[in-house]
Order: sequence, then C-alpha cells, then structure tokens
Amino acid sequence: MHSVVLWSKDFSNLLRNEHGLKDLFAAYDQVYLHFTVTGLGGTAVEPGAPVLREALSQLPELTAFAGNPLRVSVRFDPVLFWEDGGAVRSNLPFFPEIAAAAAGLGIRDIRTSFAQWYGKAIRRAAARRFPFVDPSDGEKRAHAVALAEIAAAHGLSLLACCQPALAGIPGVRPSACINANLLESLHPGREPVSRRKDRGQRADCLCTESMDIGSYAQTCPHGCVYCYANPKL
Repeated sequence: MHSVVLWSKDFSNLLRNEHGLKDLFAAYDQVYLHFTVTGLGGTAVEPGAPVLREALSQLPELTAFAGNPLRVSVRFDPVLFWEDGGAVRSNLPFFPEIAAAAAGLGIRDIRTSFAQWYGKAIRRAAARRFPFVDPSDGEKRAHAVALAEIAAAHGLSLLACCQPALAGIPGVRPSACINANLLESLHPGREPVSRRKDRGQRADCLCTESMDIGSYAQTCPHGCVYCYANPKL
C-alpha cells in the first residue's frame, strides 16, 4: 500500500480514535487527507456537517496526524448559490476565513469546484424547496478569479476539480485529487507509484490510478442537498 487517501467533512471519528481508526491508519507509511469545509455545515444545505468553526478546529490535529501539512488539502467544494429573500446568496464569503486557517498551518493546497446539479440532486432540492441557482460559465469564471486572488494572498495553490470552464484563469490549476507525483514526492521512502490516469473517473478528472475503498451503498449522516452519492437521500 503506497498511500491511503481519505475524504471527509468531519474527521472527528478519526481524531478521537473511534473504532481504532487513528491507530489503523497510523500503521501506513502515508495518509493524505482531503478535508471539505464549505462554511455551510449545520445549515439546511449540510444539516449534519460540522459548523464552520467546529470544522476548522480539526485542522491542527489533522496536520499533526498526517505528519506534514502538505499531506492535507482543504476543499472549498462545492461553491453553491441559492435564492434567499429575492437575492442570490453563496458560501463564497466564507472562503477568506477558511483560506487563512489552512495557510496558517502550512497547508498549501486548496481545492474547489462549482456545484454540479445532477438529476438526483435537482429532485432532492425541489423536495426540500431549496431554490438553488446555477450561474453561467462567465459568472463562475469571475468568481474563480476572486477566489484565486484570495488564495494567492495566503500563499495557497487553488486547484479546480473537473472544471473545464475555468481553464486559463491565472492562479487556477486543474486538480488531480489523487496525484501520483505529489504522493510520491511526499512518501517517506519516495516509493514510486503509477502515473496512469484512473479510468474509472470522469473525462475531465486528472486523478491517477487508485483502488476505491468506499461504497455508494453506504449512507452518510451529513444530508447535503447537492449530494450525488448518498443512496438514502
């Protein structure tokens, strides 16, 4: 096993060693963590996810557990828009605080994408009466420029996950969330790993080969309105 790559909005089970998780993953040479913080935890959008300050409070322990802040990536993902009181709202105002918290711990990668409203999520939003807004590509590019400027001011690399509409924006690079080059460079023994594209991912995904240990048959308590994966929502 070269590296274990984990995604979550809430790593509290890992940090408190629930079910021996911390001990289990500490046995591997390298653990890389994707920590999703959108600022919308505890709201109707992500009712079961931690609120912003609670989520950010996990970052110091996560970087310590990973053994290197470069093994932690914060995901401001997705960027969401919705109507409220005749105005369009967004989680964009939370980005500066999230970026500052990450940068202050030596984290250098922050990933983002704009919400993709699959059919299942559209039906769920309608059932919950959540009036989402899907901006034009031009509007998304303008917002991405602003995000890139904030990220750069904090010394962060902004990476866009499967966002071809953002191509060419200064300061925004396409993301490989499982990045063979990065994982090899961070590995304690510099062990080599496959650089081939993972064939099981979307066409615009740049992730390299891996074995998925998750399951779309499992449920998640976060209840995010935009989720494409949770079979019980």
